[in-house]
Amino acid sequence: MASLFQTLELEAFRKGITPRSRESREWFRRRAGNMRGINRRGMLLDDAVKLGSRPYPGRMYMFYYDPKTKDTLPYYDRFPLVIMVGKAEGGFYGLNLHYISPVHRAKLLDALLDITNNSKYDESTRFQISYNMLQKAAKYKYFKPCFKHYLTAHVRSRFAQVPAPEWEIATFLPMADWEKSSATAIYKASSRMY
Repeated sequence: MASLFQTLELEAFRKGITPRSRESREWFRRRAGNMRGINRRGMLLDDAVKLGSRPYPGRMYMFYYDPKTKDTLPYYDRFPLVIMVGKAEGGFYGLNLHYISPVHRAKLLDALLDITNNSKYDESTRFQISYNMLQKAAKYKYFKPCFKHYLTAHVRSRFAQVPAPEWEIATFLPMADWEKSSATAIYKASSRMY
């Protein structure tokens, strides 16, 4: 299967965009904003991602999710894009980047890229992240509406690990699957948290 990630990388390369730069993140944000009809199931099968049965801290994942408390939640994302922060009772804590606007995602991603374990952007690269670290630094302020507790028993697919070279592309792809509200309303509610 042709990789959407590789197609977008090639397009950026042809335009002379330097990978993992502010210019690159802005280009991917604008480019993704013009995309429609992303096939979520297809994204789980994309050649660039690695499927697994459990997530690991510091990695980015896509997966289908059916919240335990969906009846009482004001809204939720059925296809989160999550950076796993750590283990939690019955599952894990993660940052679902879909909960903030693409502009704020770019700012948060800029800050998070400063706390990776290396600058290779290969299979060994991961975010060195903890809740305490996020809470203490002003540059991570956009994390608050993103921080979620996911229950493993309510994950409805395998975890598709997004490799480090694809983080900025995945961050901006319009893949959120909102229930009970629109993206605009959710971004507005999230902005009140920071």
